[in-house]
Amino acid sequence: MNNLDIQYQELLKDILDNGIEKSDRTGTGIKSVFGKQIRHDMSKGFPLLTTKKMAIKSIMTELKWFLQGRTDIQYLRDNGCKIWDGDYEKSGRTDGELGPIYGKQWRDVNGIDQLENLIVGLINNPDGRRHIVNSWNVEELNKMVLPPCHYSFQCYVNDGKLSLMWQQRSVDVFLGLPFNIASYATLLLLLCKETKLEPGELIGNLGDTHLYKNHLEQAKEQLDRTPYELPNINLICYDIYRGDFEYEIIDYKSHPTIKAPLSN
Repeated sequence: MNNLDIQYQELLKDILDNGIEKSDRTGTGIKSVFGKQIRHDMSKGFPLLTTKKMAIKSIMTELKWFLQGRTDIQYLRDNGCKIWDGDYEKSGRTDGELGPIYGKQWRDVNGIDQLENLIVGLINNPDGRRHIVNSWNVEELNKMVLPPCHYSFQCYVNDGKLSLMWQQRSVDVFLGLPFNIASYATLLLLLCKETKLEPGELIGNLGDTHLYKNHLEQAKEQLDRTPYELPNINLICYDIYRGDFEYEIIDYKSHPTIKAPLSN
């Protein structure tokens, strides 16, 4: 059974039924709950939502961009990924840069490569409790077009299996969260390839978990859909350090896309 879509639909319903109305920086308005969690056993399939068609290429392009340590808008545009265009345009920047956001923090914090340190630590000390990558660099937040929404992740090894848990302060449930789930699942699988561990559990800890007010009808539409079985993924020609990998999504069956505006 596809428990991922079910969890996601339960989260949509919780926000619709119990969310409190709040203002937000975009001026759109939200319905919000706080302190939720998504859990997925990676042996049950690749966690790509089936209750709406997902833009898998954009998800993978952004992850490659993070892994390469890049912060430029051009790479995303060259690869058809538009999810950062609004934040860049709103920032007023004209230099093609988004500031020292995720990729910079993952790969170069004052010369420290957090990704490389993570992999070395997982291989040499799998029982360690410091397998953490942190994007919330307080000294550089004011240089970023948008402070990190998913601001850290931690890895855990048990019985030869690698699990990954990410922390997220602000969660756009309709548009953003499905991307985050699939992106961190792919990162977990890439880390497994590098460390020779088996994939365990993917966990998302969610802070301000919200639906924008112009996403409410779309959420209701998605709630009416019956999930399909989850697909699988095959990672090909991977090099995590270069942010270079190819992938094949296997047996992905989904309901049609549900369009919704992105608030910036």
